[in-house]
Amino acid sequence: LLVLQVLRQYQLTAEMWEEKITAWYAEHRGIARDEAEMNYLKIAQDLEMYGVNYFPIAQNKNHTDLLLGVDAKGIHIYSINNRFSPNKSFEWSSIRNISCSEKELTIKPLDKKAEVFKFFSSQLKVNKLIFQLCIGNHDLFMRRRKVDSIEIQQMKAQAREEKARKKMENQRLAREKQLREEAERAKEELERRLFQLEDEARQANEALLRSQEAAELLVEKAQIAEEEAKLLAQNAAEAEQERQRLEITALKSKEEKRLMEQKMREAELIAVKLVKESDRRAKEAEHLKQDLHEAREAERKAKQKLLDITRLNYPHMAKYPQYSPGDSRDANFDKGSIKLDLKDIDLKRLSFEIERERLDYLENSRKFEDRLKELKSEIHALKLEEKQAGLYS
Repeated sequence: LLVLQVLRQYQLTAEMWEEKITAWYAEHRGIARDEAEMNYLKIAQDLEMYGVNYFPIAQNKNHTDLLLGVDAKGIHIYSINNRFSPNKSFEWSSIRNISCSEKELTIKPLDKKAEVFKFFSSQLKVNKLIFQLCIGNHDLFMRRRKVDSIEIQQMKAQAREEKARKKMENQRLAREKQLREEAERAKEELERRLFQLEDEARQANEALLRSQEAAELLVEKAQIAEEEAKLLAQNAAEAEQERQRLEITALKSKEEKRLMEQKMREAELIAVKLVKESDRRAKEAEHLKQDLHEAREAERKAKQKLLDITRLNYPHMAKYPQYSPGDSRDANFDKGSIKLDLKDIDLKRLSFEIERERLDYLENSRKFEDRLKELKSEIHALKLEEKQAGLYS
């Protein structure tokens, strides 16, 4: 929207221009159109190039190396490369006469001693246009210096009144606009507040519902916690009973273990005694067997000797082939035969006693083995109970 020439005069980017224009617009928002135009003209008339019309001129007919500027203040001579600062200026109040002849234009100052400035334009039309602009600006300058007539004064007074009326109207409109904007802002604030209150009420209702739900959940949790507490108390009581039972069981197990160990020691002692006794009995049995063997051998020798004696003393008895040693005992011919029979009876009794002791020994051994098996089974059962008690604890 800005002229390229204006953009080149300031070292600003497009974003910086946009930011500044937005800030200026926000600052001057609400100003009336005619007031804004007047403010614009007041700012623009202070610029160096305001109201200046530039024309290329030359001080001779061959070269165009200068610029002629005409504005409400006077005539100015510029160089080609600088349109802001004039090299020479002629104010309307210091100009006595301006003449135009084809392409030549002459400026005569009031000071007769001053130099007359002559220049040439490229075309006759341009020269005439410069001359007409000079006449028009000079006439305006002279009018500003004259006293206004009554009609003009009335027109200016009417214009001032109209301006004052418009200003009051604009102020009234501005106040109404401000009041309307304040009312709209108040309305928006009330609507926002109403919406906020509704939102707060809705949130309060939701919070109340959540609180009720939370209270119900807490009641349920309290009931569940109470039931769990009862269950835990019951479990604790059962666990305490189980612990006491296990302690009692452990004590019983220890006592039973101690008793079993004592029984085992006793059984081991009994076993050692039985082994010793069996060894002693075995030795006695061996001695008895040896004695029995010796007795039988002595009996055999005695019988043989008795037979030899009988044959020598009673030769007629040799005729009887039916004679046997048993017959001689049964007959009881003499004291020797009676002694022999008695010795035979002792041997039989001794054999019977030996056999009876052997049978008693076998019976005791069998009972002892049964007792040892029972003790082993009880010890195994106690070990299993100890392992189970260790797992429960």
